[in-house]
Amino acid sequence: MENKIYTITDIMKVLPHRSPFLLLDKVEVIEDGTKGIGYKNVTINEPFFQGHFPSNPIMPGVLQIEAMAQTAGFIIGAAGGDLSQKQVLFMGIDKVKFRQPVLPGDILEIHVQKLKQHRTIVVCSAKAYVNNKLATEAELTAMVNT
Repeated sequence: MENKIYTITDIMKVLPHRSPFLLLDKVEVIEDGTKGIGYKNVTINEPFFQGHFPSNPIMPGVLQIEAMAQTAGFIIGAAGGDLSQKQVLFMGIDKVKFRQPVLPGDILEIHVQKLKQHRTIVVCSAKAYVNNKLATEAELTAMVNT
């Protein structure tokens, strides 16, 4: 089966986030409900660069984690091709490591893999890459409300 590419319009059908807090531009689902890649084009026009840091702009780690959570939320929320906004609520984060800074001009490529699910609780591995180099990694826990 071919990977499914979702545009920003599709993403907004699944995630409740809106600008400036919607941190994804595109999502590629590799395995329905289980595995995919989110893409964030990081530009100097991002509002957070005004204060983080004007003379040395670096994407805040907390926003990298948020982009990872949004990617996982989309992959889980769009399972079965259903874009009707299942509510996926972020519950926790573990094993976070920041490996390199994310800068304007970078494309953050966020690989998410569902590790396990028990009833409505889902645990995912998330790894964000820039130019095929690991930038950030974490384990995310979320609850799915249908």
